[in-house]
Amino acid sequence: MRNITVYCSSSQVASVYLDAAGQLGTGIAKAGWGLVYGGNRVGMMGVLADAARAAGGRVVGVTPQMFIDDGHSDDACDELIVSNDMRDRKQILIERGDALVALPGGLGTLEEIFDAMISRQFALHRKPMVLLNIAGFYDPLLAMIEHSIAGNFIKAKARDIMAVHGTVVETLDFLRSYPG
Repeated sequence: MRNITVYCSSSQVASVYLDAAGQLGTGIAKAGWGLVYGGNRVGMMGVLADAARAAGGRVVGVTPQMFIDDGHSDDACDELIVSNDMRDRKQILIERGDALVALPGGLGTLEEIFDAMISRQFALHRKPMVLLNIAGFYDPLLAMIEHSIAGNFIKAKARDIMAVHGTVVETLDFLRSYPG
């Protein structure tokens, strides 16, 4: 693996989530991987990227022009890719990462997670995916997926699309040991 794509919130959220973003950014850099992320300098995104940089990591941001126009883009990225729009951004984030990790996030993060999951389900990529379930943040989502499996809306094999880990350490260990 060379690059890890991380999806997360650009909001200011509770310290448990900001701390996890910082730990993940540091861990990615210390493992010798580059960080690929949403390219904004605010909230969890900013903490993630700053931590990766502080640990000597390469940081690649992917952001649409509208976030640059709003003044939210991270100009300290080693590479800042300007996407045409949010759809284009999602595709670039998948393409540029050798693995995909989702920290807690809002609607944009959820959209990105599901887009990547569907792409993997249809074999458009085979990259390892991790849902980083900090403080049980994703428990309701996981329950909804199980509810959908029980109702035959989702096939049971969907459980295999994405690993779920509760800590940054578990996530980094999973990525280090991932075959291929």
